[in-house]
Amino acid sequence: MSVYVALDFPTWTETERFLQENDLAGVPVKVGMELFYREGPAIVEKLQAHNHSIFLDLKLHDIPNTVHQAMKNIASLDVDLVTTHAIGGKEMIYQAKQGLAGSSTKLMTVTILTSMDSAILEQELGLPGNVEENVIRFATLAQEAGADGVVSSVHEVPMIKKHCGEKFLSITPGIRLADSSQDDQKRIATPKKAKELGSDFLVVGRSITKAANPRKAYEQVLKEWQHGE
Repeated sequence: MSVYVALDFPTWTETERFLQENDLAGVPVKVGMELFYREGPAIVEKLQAHNHSIFLDLKLHDIPNTVHQAMKNIASLDVDLVTTHAIGGKEMIYQAKQGLAGSSTKLMTVTILTSMDSAILEQELGLPGNVEENVIRFATLAQEAGADGVVSSVHEVPMIKKHCGEKFLSITPGIRLADSSQDDQKRIATPKKAKELGSDFLVVGRSITKAANPRKAYEQVLKEWQHGE
């Protein structure tokens, strides 16, 4: 059980300043596309040098061979978790997992982004069924392809566990403290609710990074997550 702080900053300079100024050395962190595409694999090495474990959230989505080769490179970075989009299909997910062979990195697949709702799925993407039905469809596909777990909202975790088993991991973004803004997320929850519903890992961004006191906010997330307070 880990809480990953989302480092949604454009450069290493800003990232390092944030971590140092707020006494967050060594906390688990999420590196997404914004930071990785600017800094490259060096950002992972710099963070690991400061004892941060890493969730590398790149959401790979391409033809199976390309994803396989990309994952072979990512395997050498020794991160905790890495992501693909489940909508890439079973063969792509399978090849992603094969690319990670020999490493301890777990493969997580993105089901439905927490910024989406049923209206977007139906009206813009033309996907049949509501959010929950699509999450289960993609989670089941991912498990059959060999993924270790999925990224979903907190609210879908019980269904995922029911259909895929308790050992199938769930990492949940869209986490907000009670007094935080919802921003562009539609399916959000508190750390306490995430614990109650069975999330294995949390990703917390703006509730910590935009807080008046990020260290205090991080400690509050941990308190709610670990003790339900």
